[in-house]
Amino acid sequence: MGAGKLYVVGTPIGNLEDMTWRAVRVLQEVEAIASEDTRHTGKLLQHFQITTPQISYYEHNKNQRLGELLERLQQGADLALVTDAGMPGISDPGYELVKGCVETGIEVVPIPGVTAGITALACSGLPTERFVFEGFLPTKGKARRDRLLQLPPETRTLIFYEAPHRLQKTLQDLAEVLGAERPVVLARELTKRYEEFWRGTLGDAIAHYTHHTPKGEFTVLVAGATPSAPLTLSEDELKQALTALIAQGLSRSQASRQLAQDTGRPRREIYQLTCELPHPAVGEDGAS
Repeated sequence: MGAGKLYVVGTPIGNLEDMTWRAVRVLQEVEAIASEDTRHTGKLLQHFQITTPQISYYEHNKNQRLGELLERLQQGADLALVTDAGMPGISDPGYELVKGCVETGIEVVPIPGVTAGITALACSGLPTERFVFEGFLPTKGKARRDRLLQLPPETRTLIFYEAPHRLQKTLQDLAEVLGAERPVVLARELTKRYEEFWRGTLGDAIAHYTHHTPKGEFTVLVAGATPSAPLTLSEDELKQALTALIAQGLSRSQASRQLAQDTGRPRREIYQLTCELPHPAVGEDGAS
């Protein structure tokens, strides 16, 4: 008997009508369902009259369960992985199990469903062509500060998840590093009865939620930074910049590439200037 398959099944983030027919069928057919919260998933299974047994698989027991689930898959069992809402592995348990399957040659089959970040982004009104998913920020300490300090140069739309009791602190921290005027969209209770989108600036959001108690789970979308205007340098200034970069140990090619990115000028044009430098042998490609 060959190995079984792991089905990674997306489930609704609120509205049960978002459950797909394929997801229902797969959950009916597998041998068992690895669930983040068996009580929560039990209500979903009951609604769709699914009687497949569940196995508890959540943040604090995932390491102990991993070997057991992989062994069952290797012995030929087809299993499904679900979390409380949305796609497993996206700010939810699942990554380790999927990684273990990939490493041992067990087939992983996606059964796509709703994801809060993409759902909110599509209706946010912020740019959607490029975005970065940050999920939950570290809750405190150096890890949180380090993550926040990486954000200011990011030009893509930023997507965060946040719990209501931490929302105000996160808005304040984002305003501190990104500026209070940065546009933000807060989506809460997506697909549920009290679904709401709030739009404004980070400063406005702080004021709003000072007077309105946050309720429900939030997806926070922040506009990316406005790209800086390219540097405008004369030919002599370009040569000086090239000389300085080469003196730092960059090759002619590396220095030309960096200046091309900084100025928007063609890389080939800048590279030609390196041939006119007083000491062309310094920083030759391939030399340190």
